[in-house]
Amino acid sequence: MSSDPWGRVDETGTVYVRTADGEQVVGSWQAGSPEEALAYFERKYEGLVVEIGLLEKRVQTTDLSAKDAQVAVDHLREQVDAHHAVGDLEALRARLNKLVETVEARREERKAQRARQADEARHAKEALVTEAEELARSDQWRAAGERLRALVDTWKGLPRLDRKSDDDLWHRFSHARSAFSKRRKAHFAQLDAQREDARRAKERLVAEAEALSGSTDWGPTSARYRELMTEWKAVGRAQREHEDDLWNRFRGAQDVFFAARSSVFAERDAEQAENLKLKEELAEEAERLLPITDLKAARAAFRSINERWEAIGHVPRDARPRVEGRMHTVDRALQEAEETEWRRTNPEARARAEGLTGQLQAAVDKLRGQIDQARAQGNNARADKLGKELEGRQALLDQALKGLQEFGG
Repeated sequence: MSSDPWGRVDETGTVYVRTADGEQVVGSWQAGSPEEALAYFERKYEGLVVEIGLLEKRVQTTDLSAKDAQVAVDHLREQVDAHHAVGDLEALRARLNKLVETVEARREERKAQRARQADEARHAKEALVTEAEELARSDQWRAAGERLRALVDTWKGLPRLDRKSDDDLWHRFSHARSAFSKRRKAHFAQLDAQREDARRAKERLVAEAEALSGSTDWGPTSARYRELMTEWKAVGRAQREHEDDLWNRFRGAQDVFFAARSSVFAERDAEQAENLKLKEELAEEAERLLPITDLKAARAAFRSINERWEAIGHVPRDARPRVEGRMHTVDRALQEAEETEWRRTNPEARARAEGLTGQLQAAVDKLRGQIDQARAQGNNARADKLGKELEGRQALLDQALKGLQEFGG
């Protein structure tokens, strides 16, 4: 008979293993010596040790599921309980029990982790739903649309919740997207209608602008083009595929008109500049008539100058006051000379002037006599009062005498 601390072989070749419950039959060995029998079953024990060690390592270092780990533990436990190995089977059972505790702990940890992940996923999806519902009311169509598409991608990357919760949140999320899409579609439909109205309105403006492009009624047509531009800006934009073409036609029609007007105005400006030069020469000729010494000759010369002046035509507007002012100065000098000559040669005017002068002279002489009398009587106050009156009458007399001199008297 052969034995070791954990087993023995009796004389019949039966192999036993020692356990806490006593010896248990391992098996029968008839193929060799008792030592070989023990060695064989000890190797089977070592095999179990290796398998348990590998399973412990997998549980500790890999993401082996609790279910698969438990299946492996049960399989090894069946082998240990079958007593088909010689060794410390209780130690193997203790390791397997410890492993079960580890697997259960991992199971609970993963359960808690899944609960945390589910809670995080719930909060994440609720946040996505809240943001989507806010975006559904936005009028920032491009930015909100892009953000909603990004939210869908984010949703797809989150784990599913329980069916009811996940379906409820998805329904709200989907409803928000649909509401936004419906509003955006209505907005752009309205915008398309407005742009179609703008296109038709601009077509009418273009047609009128093109009809006016050949006009030579420069002032009213220029004013109408300004009105058309104001109307164009007020209409709003047409569809992109029409806007540029309509604008090019509208602007092109204006360019044709204003180019023609500029050409005509350039010719007119050149003509008016030449007119200004001629009128300045006439103004200089008229100014040489001053001072007037021979009224009749000066009047005839100015009449000739004025006839040539009227025949010349317009000058630039900004130069008109200056050059016309020079002619008016000469004209006023002629008028004043004529009035002076008329007063000098008018018998009725001379008689009136002489009569007025005589009256004033008599009044002055009378006042002087009254002043002398008042002073002789010692009435200086009356004399001073009459003296002031005399000053006024003397001034009128001096003026009348000066006018009388113009008549040669």
